[in-house]
Amino acid sequence: MADNLLTLSGVHTLIGPYHILQGVDLVVPEGGVTVLLGRNGAGKTTTLRTIMGLWNASQGEIRFDDHLITGLDTPDISRRGIAYVPEDMGVFTDLTVAENMTLAAANAPIDQKRLGWIKALFPPIGTFWNASAGTLSGGQKQMLSVARAVIEPRRLILIDEPTKGLAPAIIKAMTDALRELKETDTTILLVEQNFAMASTIGDTVAVMDDGRIIHSGVMRELAEDDAMQEKLMGLSLEAHQ
Repeated sequence: MADNLLTLSGVHTLIGPYHILQGVDLVVPEGGVTVLLGRNGAGKTTTLRTIMGLWNASQGEIRFDDHLITGLDTPDISRRGIAYVPEDMGVFTDLTVAENMTLAAANAPIDQKRLGWIKALFPPIGTFWNASAGTLSGGQKQMLSVARAVIEPRRLILIDEPTKGLAPAIIKAMTDALRELKETDTTILLVEQNFAMASTIGDTVAVMDDGRIIHSGVMRELAEDDAMQEKLMGLSLEAHQ
């Protein structure tokens, strides 16, 4: 197993009067995909937003590449090589696809070789390059959101629910793209409710409940154990295929 790229130790996050994360211990190995699973409201999105500095941890440590990033501003965290794809996609609908991509590239101009790779990964990016992002379908917007996150090389991408509400054909296209992306030097921390999809792409897995990690291990082992799925999440892979 590769060295750990990201480590959360005893992380607590409070949002107003609500104590959402209650001592999260999470390890993301470098390389491949770590999937973060759990019921709605378990704290998955809060975990991603806390890593990214959008919400502040009230206790605990977050280390990226063995450097403490707890308390850093979001732009500082981003500059260290972390990108975040939120559940609401974060696409600028009034701008064109090209303008969205240009804004996402901190080091202009865009590397054309990398852009060509992204267009091959997500064909709608090239097809609708000069179109308003607001005219894209939900699946195409999701592809644009991920494409924006990888327009420059990133060591870690946090992706929140990339297949939510998408048609099966688009889910397959997104899964194929993420599978290819994980073959690069990029590590992915993926929040995903579609367990059938997550089990095909994930290398390691962590399960959250009530603001804590209650299970972590190899994804293959969880995917092959219906009883464990039922115990941890109240589901089975067979029922979600």
